Amino acid sequence: MRVVALLAHPRPGSFNHALFAAVTDELRGRGCEVFSHDLYAEGFDPLVRVGETGTVEGAGAADDVLVARYREELAGADGLVFVHPNWWGMPPAVLTGWVQRVLAPGVAYKLEQADGEPEGLLGAGRALVLNTSDTPEDRERDEFGDPLQRIWAACVLPYVGVGDVRRKVFRTVTGSTTAEREAWLAEAREAAAALVG
Repeated sequence: MRVVALLAHPRPGSFNHALFAAVTDELRGRGCEVFSHDLYAEGFDPLVRVGETGTVEGAGAADDVLVARYREELAGADGLVFVHPNWWGMPPAVLTGWVQRVLAPGVAYKLEQADGEPEGLLGAGRALVLNTSDTPEDRERDEFGDPLQRIWAACVLPYVGVGDVRRKVFRTVTGSTTAEREAWLAEAREAAAALVG
C-alpha cells in the first residue's frame, strides 16, 4: 500500500509531530511505502499561482517542484494521512494551500456535468485525519458543528474520490499528561493499522 502522509504544524517537538512519527512508523512497519511530508519543514508555499488554476478541464502545469512532486505521489497513492491541529476550526494555512494547489482540477477531480458534481480522480480510497484540539468535544460539536469533520469528510476528500474518511481528535492537548499522550499515540498507531487492514 502506498500512502501519502502530511504534517502541518510549525513547531518541531509538538504533539502533532509525535503523532505523525507514530503513524508513519506504524505504516512502514506494516509494509507500506510512505511518502511523508512535513509541510513547514519542506518550506511549502501555500499561495496558489495564477498559472496553476487552469480551468475546470484541468490545472495549469505546476512550475513549483514541490507541487509537481506532491501531485505525482498522489497519483499513485492508495491512502492518505493528514495530521494537523484545529486552528479556528480550520487546518493551518500551509495545509489549506496544499489542498488548493495539489488537489487541482484535472489532477484530483474533474467537472464535466452540468450539475457541477465532480468526478474524483484519486485512486486513494481511504484517508485518516488526525487532529489535536484544545476545545472540549461537546463545545466543538454543539457550538461550532465540528467544522473539521465537514471540511475533510464532506467537502474535500469525497470531492476527489476518497470514500472512506476516518478521523480521530485528541483533546484537550494543553495540560494533558504524559500518560494521556502515550495513550493517544497508541490510539494513533491503531488507527494507522486499521487504515492498512
